[in-house]
Amino acid sequence: MSERELHVLTHPLIQHKLTLLRQKDRSTNSFRRLLHEIAMLMAYEVTREMPTQLVQIETPLATMQAPMIDGKKTVFVVVMRAGAGLLDGMLEVIPGARVGHVGLYRDPKTLVAVEYYFKMPHDMHERDAIVLDPMLATGNSAVAAVERLKETGPRSIRFVCLLAAPEGIRNFHDHHPDVPVYTAAVDSHLNDHGYIVPGLGDAGDRLFGTK
Repeated sequence: MSERELHVLTHPLIQHKLTLLRQKDRSTNSFRRLLHEIAMLMAYEVTREMPTQLVQIETPLATMQAPMIDGKKTVFVVVMRAGAGLLDGMLEVIPGARVGHVGLYRDPKTLVAVEYYFKMPHDMHERDAIVLDPMLATGNSAVAAVERLKETGPRSIRFVCLLAAPEGIRNFHDHHPDVPVYTAAVDSHLNDHGYIVPGLGDAGDRLFGTK
């Protein structure tokens, strides 16, 4: 992959469901369901270039060589807590994937990401990592998560988010120009509190009903 790749997933179904998700009066239950559906749709796009290998199978009529992916070589890396909202939809498409977790919180004064948890599968050098975090806002959490992940030496890394701000994309690719970003939309800007505008608010709070 080339450096500083940005993939905006413009499929009409993704865009339609994202519009519904943005609405401020959307219930917690509806927000979760839509996020799950969008994650499934995004999974198809993010894995478009996933390598396959030919295996021998038997159909009712003949023996043949047919392509298969090795889902066990895929690791979904959840940036806690909001990244959990994307996980189930991704796992529906690739149920054999392993799951890793990075626990980060954003210091409200400095907006710097602080790590409190990190757990990955073994043998990461054999695996393709797909990092899940709904919002690429300042980019500080994403930068920290991928920096920590790189210490495990995965075979490849992709970063997946629902929404991104231009400032976050710049910050992320300044630190990780080799990691492609997949998003459903690039919004206008960040406000003074580091939130994406027009955005959809705090994805974690809306997902878990904590505000």
